[in-house]
Amino acid sequence: MKLDILAIGVHPDDIELGCGGTILKHIAAGKKVGVLDLTHGELGTRGSGELRLVEAENSAKILGISARENLGFSDGFFRNTKENQIEIIKILRKYQPDVVLCNAPKDRHPDHGRASEMVSEACFYSGLVRIETELDGTSQAMWRPKAVYHYIQDKYLKPDFVVDVSSFVNQKIEAIMAFSSQFYNPASELLETPISSKKFMDFIKARMANFARDISADYAEGFTVDRTIGVEDVTQLK
Repeated sequence: MKLDILAIGVHPDDIELGCGGTILKHIAAGKKVGVLDLTHGELGTRGSGELRLVEAENSAKILGISARENLGFSDGFFRNTKENQIEIIKILRKYQPDVVLCNAPKDRHPDHGRASEMVSEACFYSGLVRIETELDGTSQAMWRPKAVYHYIQDKYLKPDFVVDVSSFVNQKIEAIMAFSSQFYNPASELLETPISSKKFMDFIKARMANFARDISADYAEGFTVDRTIGVEDVTQLK
């Protein structure tokens, strides 16, 4: 199955928080979108790795994505190694996405920046013919995405571009809340964390509102880029 977009997050729920609205908008426009989670998020204070996998599948149904996979890297302790990059390359060559969305290059959680660098490099190496991979016993053809964009997470980064997601905010929040072990639940007796309070969900919406101001929209998601973006028609920009 070829994908138009592959969204990659180091923890299940990263892509829901960072680019869930963008995913929903492109699926509504007829694009095929998949998700790759790098870890089970097993170091999280609340829930467990096993539970988060179930929650990820529940969220996938809300998003309407075409595929969701998890590489099972070690949460917190994975490194940018050849072995890990090869596993990412196998997924890139399997789905041949035109665009990859991945973690912020710098963020409060150290896993985010490390994953961002690893995925960006894997996207480049995936296009090298001398790097040979196999999947299910079949040799894979090289593939390099046309673009890699980094969604902005907890730490504020000035976006290089934003996507208007005003029509998809409620569905995005629903996909986030599918991770019920992690986020605001007034009935929960679990230990409170920086992301489990109602204030955090308010922050998510406020951040989107902030990104939307420059394009006179209600809500938007922000992205940074590694390479300059080319524009075909300047009259179509907001």
